[in-house]
Amino acid sequence: MVISASKNALARRGLLFILSSPSGAGKSTIARMLLEADEDLCLSVSVTTRPPRPGEIDGEHYHFIDEPSFHRMVDNDELMEWARVFGHFYGTPKAAVKQGLREGRDFLFDIDWQGTQQLYQRSEGDVVRVFILPPSLEELHRRLRSRNTDSEDVISGRMARAQDEISHWDGYDFVVINDDVDSCFTKVCEILHSERMRRARQTGLIDYVRKLMHPDV
Repeated sequence: MVISASKNALARRGLLFILSSPSGAGKSTIARMLLEADEDLCLSVSVTTRPPRPGEIDGEHYHFIDEPSFHRMVDNDELMEWARVFGHFYGTPKAAVKQGLREGRDFLFDIDWQGTQQLYQRSEGDVVRVFILPPSLEELHRRLRSRNTDSEDVISGRMARAQDEISHWDGYDFVVINDDVDSCFTKVCEILHSERMRRARQTGLIDYVRKLMHPDV
């Protein structure tokens, strides 16, 4: 079922909804489910220097650029956050996100803890941080192998990095264990809905309450 905002919803400022997890713990699956279910949520499209994977479309999944172009964006302060992951650079373009927040749009970020820290430092009040944990390291290893896309050396590297990423769990507002994808998805939806309702984000509340208290003014 598609989730959409009420026609009578008050004006509000948008939010930056971050999903992080070790590779294989399910954040990309949950992100895809959120985007399919919630028409008021849009994916923040990152720039990256890594080559496209089969099926990835430039401008839809990532903006694929070369390293000199990426470093120019860093030097010109055009990125909200950036990091080097597995030898490639990733970053979030700033201009479109800033404008969207003012217009009340919500952005979904599928990024690691380094990017999360940077976003939080720049836009603390707009950020909601959700970390997804696997049910066990054994299950995480099984999921990585079942992809059939990486060599054993790459999988070993991802497992080592996973334990480092898990150590940053306490830098997030919410932590959800993904032992069942549907249950995990439901919990993440509940977090998103409640964060949209925060008083500080509902910029239309002041005028709305003023009219209730002084209907003849």
